[in-house]
Amino acid sequence: MELSYALLGADLGATFSLTLTVVAGLVVVLVDAFSANKRTAPILTGVVLAAALVWEVLHLNAPGGTAWWGMVRTGGYAAFINIVILLSGLLTVLLSDPYLRSIRRNYGEVYALLLFATAGMIGLGTANNLVMIFVGLETMSVCLYILTALVREDSGAIESALKYFLLGAFSTGFFLYGIALLYGATRTMYLPEMGIGLEMTGANVMFWAGAGLLFIGFLFKVSAAPFHMWTPDVYQGAPTTLTGFMSTASKASAFAALILVLYTALPSLQWQTALAVVALLTMVLGNVVALMQTNVKRLLAYSSIAHAGYTLVGLAAGTPEGYAGALFYLLVYAIMNVGAFGVMAYLEWDGKTGREQTLESLAGTGRERPLLGVTMGIFLFSLAGFPPLAGFLGKYAVFAPAVEAGLTWLVLIGVLTSAVSAAYYLRVLVYMFMKTPEGEPAGPLPVLPMGPRIALVVCAILLVVLMFAPALLGLATTYFMTPTPLALVP
Repeated sequence: MELSYALLGADLGATFSLTLTVVAGLVVVLVDAFSANKRTAPILTGVVLAAALVWEVLHLNAPGGTAWWGMVRTGGYAAFINIVILLSGLLTVLLSDPYLRSIRRNYGEVYALLLFATAGMIGLGTANNLVMIFVGLETMSVCLYILTALVREDSGAIESALKYFLLGAFSTGFFLYGIALLYGATRTMYLPEMGIGLEMTGANVMFWAGAGLLFIGFLFKVSAAPFHMWTPDVYQGAPTTLTGFMSTASKASAFAALILVLYTALPSLQWQTALAVVALLTMVLGNVVALMQTNVKRLLAYSSIAHAGYTLVGLAAGTPEGYAGALFYLLVYAIMNVGAFGVMAYLEWDGKTGREQTLESLAGTGRERPLLGVTMGIFLFSLAGFPPLAGFLGKYAVFAPAVEAGLTWLVLIGVLTSAVSAAYYLRVLVYMFMKTPEGEPAGPLPVLPMGPRIALVVCAILLVVLMFAPALLGLATTYFMTPTPLALVP
């Protein structure tokens, strides 16, 4: 007991961001209950996320370790994925405050849920134990279910949340059964010890079944085909700025946990073919179906599915460079997608959080709102992988290791599907800059406040800066170059 209390201070410091977001979430609930100022919650949330983000940036080069009896990882890898999550959250707060006020949903509870979801994502992305993966996953998921149904009077939002909840609960069942079977096969819940247990006992039927069920749970959370069916409906029905958050931060944390499982617990090369096939299906399905979409949010939803496929290409390589490339791609993708959904939030005319908004409604908006039009162009060109934007370097980071691993055929398909994606991304820009609206618009576009202006400009600048920051990709590679992936468990 004395040792436990002695480690408490060190563990709280090592997991500063996790501790801060949890405490801040509780404080936001209390502040909202006793304060009549509705601006307090978003300001407090933004300050907390910014402070945690700065803390993680300062620890990018920190040596790896564990905290809370080996349940979570600390150090460089954890700092990198936490930066992706916290940056997504901070940008979402800047974009959401005026947007939620415009749709009359500026509840303090929204920001508390954002903080609790962020805490769950941090726990999931840095988990060193299967139990911690499950706790982080469910903490994140429950908050996102509620945020999806924020507009309770809208039947579309309720339908989206119900689909998300039911399919999420179904996938959780697979996840739990997988955890139970893996524990039975390896006699441990700790990821590093699972690799040792597997070497001692061998891969039996129980192990293969558990690993397969665990992968199904992960593939659902990252919206990979054929477990993607929930994504378009949920993204379409949720409030637009919050859609950007759930499409980036949740995906980043789930991918980060999957990377840790592959790197520390399971012999990744045995999964190379399966991951390559899933990546192929995800890239092809996401891009081909996106071509047929007329609703903007559904188009971006299928685009999100396709980008999950690109990330899986890096994981299929099964090398340190492939894992590092996937990490870097998650950072770039988060900036691109939060920005794209942020622009769409301030181009909504349908009064239903974009649920029924079509491409035709964007006609002329790029000329009418130059800032929104130019930043959207940057985000879409980067999503398509055009240089000199970071989307190009991100795709190179996941494709190059796959070629070195002998997956040239998969990379060729990835390049071809990227070319296909350019068609629907450019179609959005054609409507924004080259089309003339027919008849009167459904309503006036809202004035773009300072917070969203800052968020969109920051996203655009980061996409240019990261293109010329290969050192960050090299830093991510060092996280997987240690002689052994083992982390000491107190």
